[in-house]
Amino acid sequence: MKQIVEIVPARPGWYARWQLAPDDTRCYPVTVWALLEETGGAGREVIGVDCEGQWPGAEDNEAGAEFVRYLFQAPEAGRPDDLAPEPAEGRSSFAPRRKPVGTG
Repeated sequence: MKQIVEIVPARPGWYARWQLAPDDTRCYPVTVWALLEETGGAGREVIGVDCEGQWPGAEDNEAGAEFVRYLFQAPEAGRPDDLAPEPAEGRSSFAPRRKPVGTG
């Protein structure tokens, strides 16, 4: 089982890219980086959690979406072409519908 050891905010410009279909990808801004550790300290990994609450390996990510990679695009360089649309006015795009890591 993995447990979260540390969480830090992600700098602007980090994105998680997901593949929805063979020729369709979508990027979401990464909001936090989490350092996970295996029980007993056997291994560590860093994962990014995007603004939709998705992360690689989560059981309830968007249906049919597969994680591709993290990418950094400096804010002054603009946004990725496949950036997900922003939510409607007054709605938050963050939907905390995920179970915390290590809760079964």
